[in-house]
Amino acid sequence: MQLDRVIHDVADALVDIDQSRIPFKQFQPGVGPYGEPQLVRAIAQHLNEFDAYQGAVCTRRCPDLLIRSSWAVEFKLVRPFGDNGKEAENWSVNLLHPYQGNVSAIGDCLKLKCLECVERKAVLVIGYEHTPPRIRLAPLFDAFEVVARAVAGIPLGQRVQVTRLGLVHPVHQQLLVAGWEVLKRAI
Repeated sequence: MQLDRVIHDVADALVDIDQSRIPFKQFQPGVGPYGEPQLVRAIAQHLNEFDAYQGAVCTRRCPDLLIRSSWAVEFKLVRPFGDNGKEAENWSVNLLHPYQGNVSAIGDCLKLKCLECVERKAVLVIGYEHTPPRIRLAPLFDAFEVVARAVAGIPLGQRVQVTRLGLVHPVHQQLLVAGWEVLKRAI
């Protein structure tokens, strides 16, 4: 199974979760406010309903999501704005903090590099924007690639990204799912 297929299927699962209009805790309905562990569990449940996965998807501590014999995946969420519509503080740190043991996407890549498993490894970022974007996520994704490759020495594959429009949340109106394979060595 190719990474682009996984990313498209994750995006489709997120749209399904969004369309259910089930709110997370006290937040407004929609997929945008969900916390990472809750969202990854919901994604795993949805993927297991797809024929291509045949129940092979489970959640774990490391990696966040395992597709047996295929992919070990770590997830990060990026929300420039909170449920209340106000710009969030330090929202970009989830991607860029370049230290081992940190909970950023770069920290997850370093963790994946050390993970012993037969599956290929990837980091996926789920991001939310307004339509049209008030803060575009593309520059953050570009910065992540530069810091990961040039500063942290992480060999990343090419970015695969999909966008889904029309989410139900008034702030998290569109979804971006971007993913990179964490390679054994640079190509």
